[in-house]
Amino acid sequence: MTTTLAIPAEAIRVGQSRTLRFEGEPYGSTVSFFLVTSDPGQGPGLHRHPYDETWSVLEGEATIVVGDQTVVARAGDTAVAPANVWHRFTNTGTGTLRIVCIHASPVMIQEWADEA
Repeated sequence: MTTTLAIPAEAIRVGQSRTLRFEGEPYGSTVSFFLVTSDPGQGPGLHRHPYDETWSVLEGEATIVVGDQTVVARAGDTAVAPANVWHRFTNTGTGTLRIVCIHASPVMIQEWADEA
């Protein structure tokens, strides 16, 4: 386990993208997260996890699909996908979407619908 008070963004950046991926286990945390910055029309495909995922929209607008429900979330809004329920989100605004995707697990486990 690494004890670090501040983890530099560059240490958890996904490739050359604007997305940050933090997996908690190496740092002694029981949660993980993505901090996603995306342009209109972008977002992950349909997927699920064996644990809850909670989103907090920091900027912009996201259309979030959880099972058979769809919601539009804007800055300040929070949404939750229960464990094992297929879900996705897309930037449906006209500007940048910044969203935190909190995984209730120290390790991220994702199953993609197109691989199921």
